[in-house]
Amino acid sequence: MEITLQFLGAAQNVTGSCYLLNANGKNIIIDCGLYQEHQLKSRNWEPLPVAADKIDAVLLTHAHLDHCGRLPRLYKTGFRGTVYSTEATADMARIVMADSARIQTEDAEYKKKRHARQNRRSRYEPQALYSIEDVQGCMSLFQTTDYHRTIKISKGIEAVFYNGGHILGAAAIQIRISQSGQTRTILFSGDVGRWDMPILHDPEAVDQADFVICESTYGDKVHKTSPDIKQSLCDTINLACKKGGNVIIPSFAIERSQDLLYYLNELMKEKCLPQLLVFLDSPMAVKITEIFEKYPDLFDKDMTRHIQDGTSPFDLPGLSLIHSAWQSKAINHIRGTAIIISGSGMCTGGRIKHHLANNISRPENTILFVGYQAQGTLGRQILEGQSEVRIFGEMFPVKADITKINGFSAHADRNELTRWLGNLKQPPRHLFVTHGEAQVAGDFASHINATLGWQTSVPQYGEIAILS
Repeated sequence: MEITLQFLGAAQNVTGSCYLLNANGKNIIIDCGLYQEHQLKSRNWEPLPVAADKIDAVLLTHAHLDHCGRLPRLYKTGFRGTVYSTEATADMARIVMADSARIQTEDAEYKKKRHARQNRRSRYEPQALYSIEDVQGCMSLFQTTDYHRTIKISKGIEAVFYNGGHILGAAAIQIRISQSGQTRTILFSGDVGRWDMPILHDPEAVDQADFVICESTYGDKVHKTSPDIKQSLCDTINLACKKGGNVIIPSFAIERSQDLLYYLNELMKEKCLPQLLVFLDSPMAVKITEIFEKYPDLFDKDMTRHIQDGTSPFDLPGLSLIHSAWQSKAINHIRGTAIIISGSGMCTGGRIKHHLANNISRPENTILFVGYQAQGTLGRQILEGQSEVRIFGEMFPVKADITKINGFSAHADRNELTRWLGNLKQPPRHLFVTHGEAQVAGDFASHINATLGWQTSVPQYGEIAILS
């Protein structure tokens, strides 16, 4: 039997996850994410090697934009197959993709007006990658599944979703392909979560695979332990209080914003922090938080206890859930220390850019990063210490304190990824390391080869592997 796998995203880079699996005459896409690195964004516009109307199915590991963000584009160009995901992933993907369509449309209109005002001409007319109508059409193709349930994709092709522990509804996907009495099992890690983190269950063990495709976002690092996260957050915010400045936190709407509320709730209950105004200024994060409350069966024991005791972190004292643009703008007139949690997490779009423009040049303020910043993003530029950055076409001097707490990551680190892979009862024939910057992915591949003795490689963009 010949099975081919082509790497069409997150190959020696972090975002744009996408794999094309061809087996038994069927074309199956695993994830179809948006590229967010500035230098790679042009790939979002490129057609896949197989025409969209020739793709039979998409398997979606989770609802982060870099895993689902090109699905509406796939629909727009002709895809009418089935999208398989967990129910929580489908609920969140609807919000994430709609928000992406809105931001793209608004950004395109803003650029047109700015170029006209500045009398600039672009080589290409600014336009959105897809519309809200494309998102709605795409959502009509979703078919949801539960963890551990075997779903039949087509004759001789089955898939099972396992709890990935990364975000609500996230999954590792095991695909079984049968032909002429032989079976091959391919395991896609999606993004692997962490153990002993708040709100969600730990990543689930998967014990069998012939081939593994594994992420490596933090494959060269070991995270700090959870107690350090809480103390670091407390110290950073208390220092900002002494300076009388705001704390601006670029945050992903899914999981990261909810984790922040969880820790802030605990710190205020323990009186480690004063009662502060906290603004969750992300319509998408507000909607995602509401979805969390819909799936209590996916919560771990500690979070379940909070809910049962009536002390949900989503009811944090002093918390304001910001919906409208005018509410967001009004935050800038508040005096005294406030915590502003806003998206996007890598500062590539959304309301966080407005808050950065209003706060990054004031030395009493703090910009706190709690998530990964991909190469080429505004967040990465700020974090790497550039003295000034471009926001909305204007240069802003960076005078605010810039800090980062690494332990918030919902991505497994090197040791945790090794632990997850170690659940396999037998070594796979091959491990493909993806979803990491080239050096990081290479380091992790070498680490697994040295510690587990597995054959590993770091595929390039467009590379085709024969899994037989």
